[in-house]
Amino acid sequence: MDVGHGDDWVGPLSAERDGVLTRWIGLVGKVLRSRLSEAELARELGDLYTALLGGLREGGTDLDSESFGELRALLAELSGTRARQGFTPRETAITVFALKGAVAPVFEERDAAYHEYTRFSDFIDELGLFTFETYAQARDAVIVEQSDQLLELSTPVIKLWDGVLAVPLVGTLDSARTQVVMEKLLEALVETGSRHAIIDITGVPAVDTQVAQHLLKTVMAGQLMGADCIISGIRPQIAQTVVSLGIEFGDIITKATLAEALALALRRDGFQLRRTNTAGGR
Repeated sequence: MDVGHGDDWVGPLSAERDGVLTRWIGLVGKVLRSRLSEAELARELGDLYTALLGGLREGGTDLDSESFGELRALLAELSGTRARQGFTPRETAITVFALKGAVAPVFEERDAAYHEYTRFSDFIDELGLFTFETYAQARDAVIVEQSDQLLELSTPVIKLWDGVLAVPLVGTLDSARTQVVMEKLLEALVETGSRHAIIDITGVPAVDTQVAQHLLKTVMAGQLMGADCIISGIRPQIAQTVVSLGIEFGDIITKATLAEALALALRRDGFQLRRTNTAGGR
């Protein structure tokens, strides 16, 4: 949106550059406190102010025009950096909106008409909205990235024994997580050449029809890779729920604990497990 001509402002704003930047840094610094050093603010706001004057010098105040390409890029970079560093929307937006107070004395000194300052203020509002929009987009991207990282961390594949892998699941098992579990399990089966996979659901709070379907998909994927799959962590409450819902695991073997599942996998590999009584040093 073109709200006026910026060439009327370039001269005074350029002449008062140092004063405007000093006031701008001071206003933003009060909000951000010690989160950014004065040197960092000076560099950041100095670059923004230079790009702003460059765009205004081209004439007009259409933020979408090519003349403000550098300013848009700087604002997008600032928004992305603020989002990744955990700044709030207010702390990010004030970086732009504080420019109104910083330039007000310039307009007062030249006895500018009220409507002239209002036009410039409207342009700053547009810059602020652009900054907020790009901040929101960057913040959403950060949240998605963090969610993906947490999903990866929450589905580890552990080598319990030579040829025996375990996937301890904690929390809710949904479609997205099931896909991650299957991918990581299949990759680990190929890399290690393991013959057994134990899917432990001790940390899964509840098992309903949907969760059971996800478990069955994971087991089937493992079986297609030639692995002997066992589901462990079947607590009494889960067993009752499975029976009441009429869920059938077919010929899939289930065990109450991970230890029992591991013992079964080892016996199937030909290991003989025997308890040694060491009481009293015997």
